[in-house]
Amino acid sequence: MKVGILSGGGDAPGINAVIRAVVRKGIRNYGYEIVGIRDGWRGLIEGKLIPLDLEAISGMLPRGGSILGTSRTNPFKNEGGAQKILKNVKENGLDAVVVIGGEDTLGVAYKLYEMGLPCVAVPKTIDNDLAGTDYTFGFNTAVHIATEALDRLHTTAEAHHRVIILEVMGRYTGWIALEAGIAGGADAILIPEKPFDIDEVCGYIKQRQNRGRTFSLIVVAEGAKSKGGEEIVYSRGVDEFGHPRLGGVGYYLGKEIEKCMDIETRVVVLGHLQRGGSPTAFDRVLATRYGIAAIDLVHKGQFGRMVALQRNRIVSVLLKDVIGKRKTVDLTLYEVSKVFFG
Repeated sequence: MKVGILSGGGDAPGINAVIRAVVRKGIRNYGYEIVGIRDGWRGLIEGKLIPLDLEAISGMLPRGGSILGTSRTNPFKNEGGAQKILKNVKENGLDAVVVIGGEDTLGVAYKLYEMGLPCVAVPKTIDNDLAGTDYTFGFNTAVHIATEALDRLHTTAEAHHRVIILEVMGRYTGWIALEAGIAGGADAILIPEKPFDIDEVCGYIKQRQNRGRTFSLIVVAEGAKSKGGEEIVYSRGVDEFGHPRLGGVGYYLGKEIEKCMDIETRVVVLGHLQRGGSPTAFDRVLATRYGIAAIDLVHKGQFGRMVALQRNRIVSVLLKDVIGKRKTVDLTLYEVSKVFFG
C-alpha cells in the first residue's frame, strides 16, 4: 500500500511528530510505502510528492514547523483543483492520504472523501477549536509560550507602573487567551465568545489601583471585539477560505484605556511566536499518538474519519460529525478566571 501525508493551514508545533509516527509505523509494522505531499492541498494539485523513509524522519521529533511545508490552499477555489487532486492521487498510485489540518483543511478532506478520496484526518490547530476532540496538538505549546510571555511582562509592567496588553491568537475562540491568562495571572482576559465593555475593563484596572497595585496585565484574543463592535482586521483581504487577517485589537484596547484613564499602556502582539519552535512534551506525545492512530485507521480501511483525544483515550470520529462545528471556550472555566479580574 502507498500512503501520502500532507499538512495544510497554519503550522503548529507537533506536525513533524505526526509525520514521524505515520512513517515509522507504516513502514515497520505494515510494510507500506509512505510519501510526503509538499505544501498541503497545493502539493496534490501540482503533484509535488517526495519519498519518506526511516532516514528522512530521523531527528524530527523536537522540530517545529513542517518538513513538508504547508499552505492555505482551497482546491475548490481553484478551477479544476479537486479534479486535479483526484487525478494525481490515481496517477501516483496513492491508496490513502493522511491529512493533518484544522477546520478548513479537514473540510476540504471531507468533500474530497465524498468524491472518492480515501483519507483519514489528524486534528491540528493551536486555537484548540476543533469539535470532536478534547485537545488539538500545538495548543499546549502556544499556551506555554503565551504564559512565559506573561511572566516576563509582569516584571516590566510592575517596574514601570504600566498596563500591558498581550494580544494572542484566537480568531473565533479564546482558548489560548483563557488558559494562558489563568496560568499567567492576567488581571483581565478578553475572548471572542464574550464581547467586552471598555468601561468594565477600566474598572478592573481601577480596582487594582484602589488596592495599591500600580500595574495590570490584560490578555486579549485577536478575534475579541467590544460589545456592539466588529472584529478588528489588519487588512481587508481574505484568504481562500474567506477568513480576514485579524490583528490590532490590542492597540485598539490600549488607546481606549489611555482615553479612559491616566495610565501608560503598552501592547505586545505575540503573533507567530506562538507557532514557532519546539513542541512541548505534551504536544510531542499527543501528536505521536495521533500519527499512530491515523496509520492504524488506514490499515483498517476506516476512511472518512478523524483521530481524536477524548478523556485521555485516542478514538476516531466521523469527519462529517466534525465539519462545520466549532468548539468554543468552556464558559465555566471563564467564570473561574473572572474571580481574578481586577
